[in-house]
Amino acid sequence: MKLSVVIPAYNEEQSLPESLPQIYEALSKAGIDHEIVVINDNSKDSTLTLLEKLSEDIPSLVFYTNTGPNGFGYAIRYGLDRFKGDCVAIMMADMSDSPDDLVVFYRKMVDTDSDCIFGSRFMKGGKIIDYPRHKLVLNRLVNNSVRIVFRIPYNDFTNAFKLYKKETIKGLAPILSPHFNLTLELSLKAVIRGYSFSVLPNSWTNRKYGKSNLKIKEMGSRYFFVFLYCLIEKFFSRGDYHKKD
Repeated sequence: MKLSVVIPAYNEEQSLPESLPQIYEALSKAGIDHEIVVINDNSKDSTLTLLEKLSEDIPSLVFYTNTGPNGFGYAIRYGLDRFKGDCVAIMMADMSDSPDDLVVFYRKMVDTDSDCIFGSRFMKGGKIIDYPRHKLVLNRLVNNSVRIVFRIPYNDFTNAFKLYKKETIKGLAPILSPHFNLTLELSLKAVIRGYSFSVLPNSWTNRKYGKSNLKIKEMGSRYFFVFLYCLIEKFFSRGDYHKKD
């Protein structure tokens, strides 16, 4: 089963020289057939030039430039329309996600034939390093609210680090979110539409370079939109979008 790794990148010239070789090394060492798909989200720095150079040393690296519209969700959607693997993981460019966790996720999918593998930073074995306090409080409030309302035994919906089968991604269409609310949309839809999932602990480390593009004040209403959208689908769609056996 070939693995694709979709990585959105906006002004990540400092992070990519470290993160991409680490991912390639981990997957190659584990003997996993893969491609690393980086979406340059119309960066204003030398990200594109850097990707051209890195592709000379990383044979599994492919990259595209999303000229617009731009945003975290748009970049990931651009990659989800173009990956070639049998399953796809979403990872960050800033080394916040562990390549070793990715290997474990892939093997879990192969062993269990789950449609999705979800990561949780807030279960036994999970770990967060240098997580900003105000973001942590909001994270726990949002994720626990979603868990309670939807009655789903999972506590980290907004964690971007997840693995999906190709058929699962196709079954989540149409994907609407243009920004970070995509993380909530994909995982909620997958569960609501009847796709199987396994949950594994994963680690998260705050970025070493640059700054996060997540704007909390701007994202509140967008997360709430996705929350309501999925709630309406769950109770009123009459199974029209449910996974077909």
